[in-house]
Parts: sequence; structure tokens; C-alpha cells
Amino acid sequence: MPTQKALYLVEAHGRFEVRDKDIQEPAPGEVLVEIHAAGLNPAEWRVHTNNILIEEYPTILGLDASGIVRKLGADVSNFAVGDRVVFQGWYDDRRGALQQYAVADASLVAKIPPTLSFDGAATFPIAVVTAAFGLYSPKEAGGIALTPPWEAGGRDKYIGQPMLVVAGASSVGQFVIQFAKLSGFGPIITTASARHEAYLKSLGATHVVDRAAPLSALGGAIAAATSAPLLVAFDAIAMPETQNAAYAALAPGGKFVHVDFKPSIEESLLTPDKTIVAPFGNVHAPQNADGGRALYRALEGLLAAGDLKPNNVEVLPNGLEGAPQGIERLKQGVVSAVKLVVHPQEST
Repeated sequence: MPTQKALYLVEAHGRFEVRDKDIQEPAPGEVLVEIHAAGLNPAEWRVHTNNILIEEYPTILGLDASGIVRKLGADVSNFAVGDRVVFQGWYDDRRGALQQYAVADASLVAKIPPTLSFDGAATFPIAVVTAAFGLYSPKEAGGIALTPPWEAGGRDKYIGQPMLVVAGASSVGQFVIQFAKLSGFGPIITTASARHEAYLKSLGATHVVDRAAPLSALGGAIAAATSAPLLVAFDAIAMPETQNAAYAALAPGGKFVHVDFKPSIEESLLTPDKTIVAPFGNVHAPQNADGGRALYRALEGLLAAGDLKPNNVEVLPNGLEGAPQGIERLKQGVVSAVKLVVHPQEST
């Protein structure tokens, strides 16, 4: 049986190790993908540090993957061998992105246009899903139930309504800004380092508030940008201090989306008229099945049209062997406005 290289997390809180393993066979409804680029996420260090989301060890991490379809499972008719695709992996031996080959549910895979590199495509899966689910999924699935721009009547529906995006330079924040633009929101106000202002405005932000400024000044910056009530805020970093500032900036009846597992908002600020949701950016979760398939059906067209642009990329050397160092950099918080990507096929 042919073998491949895979990066294993050997045990809870333990070491990473590149090992040989068999190449898995796609089950009915699945495709086998030769992975050419795998993106790294903050979720990886949280899983490693906190021992969460893993059912058994050793396991393979990695949520973001792009590559070439090499084999079709039974009943797959929407893909062909040789298709260039992007998909979201999961933390197990078959689907983890930090290996040279992985299987994926064919209903949760999107073809990528020839203009999009594998590196760029690998910046999408978990971040674009988290952004989309937070904005467009129903409340029970962690969203605020806006009309998606890929559905009838959704494009430009929210013209004249402001949105706040905290941490706009993060991977999730960049896609929130782009979805906000497609949905017609304006002004789109974001917090980020001043050096990223031009880049974020190219994605659709209209006002960039320097993240070095005191968060107490956020309300004044919003008031200077718009006289309309702020009814949507998305915190893509979800530190306690950013959650409090963004929630406080919302007008009565506003909706607050954050990416933490639970909110950290001071009790004195909480009011019953404001909605708080936290999307779980996993297309494999039962509550996200319908939304995930709808998004992936739309994603191919959005990418082909250039409606969604990838994150900037930093490729790490040495294939899978370079991933642990990248995961540690994410833990240390020293990565800004780029997606760390590894090339599994370059592993030795």
C-alpha cells in the first residue's frame, strides 16, 4: 500500500512528529486530495495547549487545505481526478490537513480558479467559514441570520448600515470585511495596526482605527464615521477587553459576534436587547451541515468572480517539519496580517 508523510500530535500537550502512514481510501461521497498547501490556525495551538476537540491520540491537525483531486469515492459526480480544490480538514487521521493526502466530503469541497494559487486557496477554509457562519447562519448555529450575498436579494441588501470589525487584519477579520462589502454595509469600520490601513481599505474597509489607540476611544471613532446606529459588530480576536469595547459600542438592539468559546463581557454592560453569538467554524459539525454545503456551493463562484480575495501568505520552509514552529509563532501572537502556510509535498 502506498505511504505518505504526516505530522502527528503524538499525545495530549505532547510533541509533534513526522511519520510515515498509509494513504487512505476515499469512502462513498468522498474525494482523496493530494495536499499542496496547508494553512495554520490559532486553533492548532489552542488544541495543543488545552487538549480540546481531540477524540484520540496520536492525531493529525490542520483545518485548511488545497490541492489536487487524485481519487474519487463512489457516488461522486461533481469532481474529476485532476481538479484543483480547497476544503476544510478536521483533527483526525483521515481528514487532518497536515499530511500529504487527506480525504474530504465532496459536498464540502470547492473547485478553485486557475488564477488562485494553492497557497492563496489554503487561507480560506476555516476563516471564511467562521466569518460566513457568524454573519449568515441562524442564531442556533452561532450566527445573526443576515441574508447571504450569494442568495437572491442578499447582495447589497444592507446599504447604509454600519458594521464594526474588530481585528480586521486577522484571517477571519479580512473575510468579515469582504462579506460586509458584498452585503452592502457601510461604513465598514475596523481596528488594526495603522500599517495595514491601505490593505484593509482595498478589501472594503472604509475606516481603520489604530489598534494602538485606547479602546475607550472606539465609540468616538465610530460616531465620527457615521451617525447611523451601529447594529452589527464582529470581534475576530475576542479578547476580554475587545469584547467589552465592541459590545458597549453597539446601539440598543445590536448584534455582537465573537470568535471565543464563550463571551467575556462584564456583567454591568449586558442588556437583554443585544444579541451575542459565537460561530463554530467547523463545516463538519451537525448544526453547520446545511450552512456549510450552501457556502461551499457558493464559494466556487465567489472565488472565480474575485469577490473574495485570499489572505497574504508566508510559506514556511521544510514542509510539514516547519509547522510546529509556525504553530508556536501563532501562540506567541507575533503573526500579523499573513497566513502561515506549509507545503506537505516538500516534506523529507
